[in-house]
Amino acid sequence: MTTPAILALDQGTSGTKALLLDAGGTVRATAMRPLSQAHPGPGRVEQDPEELWASVAGAAGDLLSAHPDADIAGVALSTQRESVLAWETATGNPLSPLLSWQDRRGAARCARLAAGDEAEEITARTGLPVDPMFSATKAAALLDGLDPDRGASRAGRIRVGTVDAWLLRRITGRDATELGNASRTQLLDLDTGAYSPYLLDLFGVPGSALPQPVPSTGPFGPADGLPGMRTGVPLAAVLADSHAALFAHSAGRAGVLKATYGSGSSLMALAPDPRTAELPPGLARTIAWQSAGEPPARALEANIAASGTAVRWAARLLGTDEAAVAALADQAEETTAVLVPAFEGLGAPYWDREAVAVLSGFSQAAPRAAVARAAIESVAFQVAETAALFDRALGPVPELYADGGASANASLMRLQADLCARPVRVSAHPETSALGAAHLAGLSLGLWTAEELRRRSRVSTTAVEPGRGAAWRAERLERWRDAVRRSRPTSPRPYPSLRPHLSS
Repeated sequence: MTTPAILALDQGTSGTKALLLDAGGTVRATAMRPLSQAHPGPGRVEQDPEELWASVAGAAGDLLSAHPDADIAGVALSTQRESVLAWETATGNPLSPLLSWQDRRGAARCARLAAGDEAEEITARTGLPVDPMFSATKAAALLDGLDPDRGASRAGRIRVGTVDAWLLRRITGRDATELGNASRTQLLDLDTGAYSPYLLDLFGVPGSALPQPVPSTGPFGPADGLPGMRTGVPLAAVLADSHAALFAHSAGRAGVLKATYGSGSSLMALAPDPRTAELPPGLARTIAWQSAGEPPARALEANIAASGTAVRWAARLLGTDEAAVAALADQAEETTAVLVPAFEGLGAPYWDREAVAVLSGFSQAAPRAAVARAAIESVAFQVAETAALFDRALGPVPELYADGGASANASLMRLQADLCARPVRVSAHPETSALGAAHLAGLSLGLWTAEELRRRSRVSTTAVEPGRGAAWRAERLERWRDAVRRSRPTSPRPYPSLRPHLSS
């Protein structure tokens, strides 16, 4: 490669992907290193930090060794969000496993807070519902085990932070965290862009233990910690994975709604200023990204707890794999079977952690294919209901942009368009998070312009048009909602509306 290139790394739950983009934005090469999970107890999901680092270094090394003549102008990084680990400040060596965003060891504490007077204030300051998915209760649990009296963390000898922060330490030697990732900890005040003393005290996490937030374009320093990297190449951009996917689709345009299909699903859209009005229950506020010298870009988001997880559950139940579940679902006729995958409660649009998983609407004669189809359809039902929240918040959103592994399932995307009653624009690039981080890095380095990115984001999708009418859609959604009602307690605690932050 004779033109400048961007090395983009996407560190996710299942592994690390790497892309090499040339100055025209074309993906020239890819690599991937897998990553395992451990489940040491009920509700506990952990990963090995050193295995995680090996996946990052390995994916980067695979591309660098295969393309030794590439002129790397900068490195871009996207990461899984909300997952937390602790490390020794002096060395950067991990002191704990990584507690996954899926880990629920903070559930009891969150239930107490959600039932108390603090819940509304937490949501007002952070934009987030009180939930163990976010980092605060996991960080507190780590410090409870490592530093019960908080002496070492208050003295700055222990750091606790999200994946991006630890990788920044490994790659650049600097203790920092990217602002969008920090907004997912439930410790950051969105109005100030700084950690809230009130929240730090409430959750028991000393501010001196936390890496400080910086803009998404840094400056972070050189990526000298990546094996095989030429000395002095800057780490030019860091983004949370869902935020990076939104940047890839929107290139900074407000009003673009995207759905990322993973183990869970994230729907996100930029908004002019989501602080200024009360939002529909079920939506969260977050910081999407910040370029140096500019105000933060703010977004609305809704998180679906189980989408790919539902397909994996069906695969285990049927004694097969996820690809076979998708193929089996395609063989099935339309079914009345409905799966509500509330394995750990329901996320958006309900946020009801007391909900239970339900498989209903089937008989003794139901074939295996009906279960497979119900699992696939559960993804589309949840996304369709959640997309409607964005219509209420932003006005009618004309299209849904889709990325992530399940977006390659043509049948699912057709069903999604039918249930959403709008076109679904499917990304041509499965590694959309890495692509978005690369786009921001190249923008900050002057390799391309924002207008070039906007043109590129539009032409790199394929539109799937809806083909069903309103009566079909209403009947299917009502069947789904009836199953959801069966899965929930009679009087679930409502998700708090997101009012403007009026606290002092």
